[in-house]
Amino acid sequence: MPAVVLVETPEGRGSAFFVTPDTLLTNVHVVGNRSSVTIRRMDGSSAPARVEATSLLFDIAVLKVSSAEQSRVTIPMGSSGSARVGQEVFAIGSALGTLQNTVTRGIVSGIRQSGKARLVQTDAAVNPGNSGGPLLDRTGAAIGLATMGYGGLQGLNFAVAIEHARPLVEGRPALETASAAPASDLGGLTPTVPSDTERMRTDGLRAYEQTLDQLARSAQAYDNRWLTFREVCYGGRVLGTFDREWFALLSDRALPDAVDQRCGLIHADFKRDTNAFRDAMLEADEDARRAGVYPGPRRDARRQRRLESDAWDR
Repeated sequence: MPAVVLVETPEGRGSAFFVTPDTLLTNVHVVGNRSSVTIRRMDGSSAPARVEATSLLFDIAVLKVSSAEQSRVTIPMGSSGSARVGQEVFAIGSALGTLQNTVTRGIVSGIRQSGKARLVQTDAAVNPGNSGGPLLDRTGAAIGLATMGYGGLQGLNFAVAIEHARPLVEGRPALETASAAPASDLGGLTPTVPSDTERMRTDGLRAYEQTLDQLARSAQAYDNRWLTFREVCYGGRVLGTFDREWFALLSDRALPDAVDQRCGLIHADFKRDTNAFRDAMLEADEDARRAGVYPGPRRDARRQRRLESDAWDR
């Protein structure tokens, strides 16, 4: 139970649970379009958590906290593949968004396939405040995330299979499942995620990636410029590891040795241009953030183009 927390945003409340000392799982519809949320632990203490990654298709969001306390209680990720109809399961969450760490018990009513998603059907009581909480088997392993139910109907609730979450926790795309179970007509399930919010986020990520492509081309030209600078003007040490070595020009301590006196103007021009590059990176990141693009996808886009640097965090 200490691994399960209340998630608070200006729009509402839900649940989440720790799967590693610094990583939690919840639903996309719990975090909405927020890039950060507040989590409230069982002991009443609270902390900020950033939205690291999401999968709209499976309604799964990964949260990260800044401190990874090794003593923190976590819930192991099990497998929905081991679930059998009739077996006992437990749901823990914040019922109605206020009754934190409420435990309900039920059985597995069925394993369903809805499109590419595997769902565990259960009669364990689940309401909107439980969304994002774990569905546990009798060993205490999570086999799913409580995510949805049919409005107004009791005992007909669903958890998205934990298999979809494991790749997201590991920094990979969410896993699609192939199942022998026939596809179900689950169109009446609620809640749904607003399409306009996700569309804005998708468009924002696309625009961010296009801007990064342009900046990556400029960075390639700076790579060649740096090689000449190193050969002619600076033969000293470069302290630190950088995606591109000329990023060292953005750090006051990365180039501790003297630049050749004859290269004063060349050095100043290069510094000016790299500062302008940094400003362009910061502006692109801020535009993406305002469009609702989460930190994880922004970071992945930078890494793919060798554009990751601490200088963009300032």
